[in-house]
Amino acid sequence: MYYILFYKTVENYEVKRAPYRAEHLKYATESYERGELILAGAYTDPADGAALIFKTENPSVAEYFAKNDIYVKTGVVTSWNVRRWNVVIGDR
Repeated sequence: MYYILFYKTVENYEVKRAPYRAEHLKYATESYERGELILAGAYTDPADGAALIFKTENPSVAEYFAKNDIYVKTGVVTSWNVRRWNVVIGDR
């Protein structure tokens, strides 16, 4: 199953994330290497959020990721939610 973790970020997100970016990317890379996180990236024009796609058996993996992400802990991410995503084309 797929789940999308949606992040809503603070104004001037690209600047305010800078002190935490290395830790966030390390955390995301570890999830990717475990095979949980399959795609992730921030929005542009405007840079007001991000989406992270997880392939797991239940949403708790994405929820755990958000609750322990430095961006969430420091307030760079102002809110988040997880939605199940029904993929109908792709992922061969």
